[in-house]
Amino acid sequence: MKILVVGSGGREHALSWKLAQSERVQTVFVAPGNGGTARDARLVNVEITDPAALADFVVAENIALTLVGPEAPLAAGIVNLFRARGLKVFGPTKEAAQLESSKDFAKAFMQRHGIPTAKYQSFSDAAQAHAYIDANGAPIVIKADGLAAGKGVVVAMSLEEAHAAVDHMLSDNAFGDAGARIVIEEFLAGEEASFIVMCDGKNILPLATSQDHKRLKDADEGPNTGGMGAYSPAPIVTPSMHARVMREIINPTIQGMAKDGIVFTGFLYAGLMIDADGNPRTLEFNCRMGDPETQPIMARLKSDFLQVVEHACNGTLDAVELEWDRRTAVGVVMAAAGYPDNPRKGDIIDGIPAETPECVTFHAGTTQVGGTLQTNGGRVLCVVGLGDSVKMAQKQAYETVEKIHFNGAQYRRDIGWRGVK
Repeated sequence: MKILVVGSGGREHALSWKLAQSERVQTVFVAPGNGGTARDARLVNVEITDPAALADFVVAENIALTLVGPEAPLAAGIVNLFRARGLKVFGPTKEAAQLESSKDFAKAFMQRHGIPTAKYQSFSDAAQAHAYIDANGAPIVIKADGLAAGKGVVVAMSLEEAHAAVDHMLSDNAFGDAGARIVIEEFLAGEEASFIVMCDGKNILPLATSQDHKRLKDADEGPNTGGMGAYSPAPIVTPSMHARVMREIINPTIQGMAKDGIVFTGFLYAGLMIDADGNPRTLEFNCRMGDPETQPIMARLKSDFLQVVEHACNGTLDAVELEWDRRTAVGVVMAAAGYPDNPRKGDIIDGIPAETPECVTFHAGTTQVGGTLQTNGGRVLCVVGLGDSVKMAQKQAYETVEKIHFNGAQYRRDIGWRGVK
């Protein structure tokens, strides 16, 4: 059986790596893939990114099913296109993907369906936005409405920072159409967790819990990034918290979408903030697996992932029971010099050790040039260590990180710190 995974990041490398372990998989095509997928004998990179051309490729190659990794093709309607051609694809439609592609849509949806979240207001007029900030004070959160590759959120701790973010997005047009409207919301304090489920339109299958580290530097300092590492499971999501999140956030979201006439299929990611009293609220929705959360989650998944995705495509996720490695997985992102603002490309990468049962390195911003592996994006690698405790998993990951070299490499040295604490 042939499979297609759409995307080029660490998430797509991890999904492809897991699918390729299934006995029934002959080839996993990755479009366009990266330097790591190019080096894996079970994976084949395909230099196609246009959705219609990808659909033609699926027909020509007789590919059984397609899994879409990143948000941009989902927001552009790749699932609608594939389904219109009768092709099996797992992901949300363009309409369902609005939960991620428009912050304003998501906030209005949550308000309408009583899903706990921060209070907010949307603006396209800078003067009104500035007045709202002055009235509400700091800390406060400013978000670009559209997709901004993880860079459209500013957690402003001062009024100066908040006003500067409004000017950057609305007046300077920093994110183009994505920032033509902004959402300003109250700052929520607490501990974050990533809660990811698969949905087939009616049945919901929760994946292992995880926690992402958004800030660039140790101790959660520095600018927000797409994510500097993650670990799974997240101790803050206790069994009772898990049940509560399903009851108060996930189920009402899937049911609310159906009430609004939109059937939700695909991965649904709820970014949660759990306050000191143990109340979960929704920071954001993504309509895909998180990155870097996917890497530790896939490293822990023991079930045949192909079977799971087939059930998801066939509307039979209620027949699936997932099996997880009982160990903790810690994924450490190695980012390029200049990340997140101006990542440098073209640095030579060496020293990546072979995969072991305790450690695997997933590629993101890498490319194969001749015989050399080079940096080709902001987040370059995600090194995942597995161990019987967070500390042991950290040890496995960081021992490998120290063997890998490229000029200007940046990484946090405290991934999983809340789990140790």
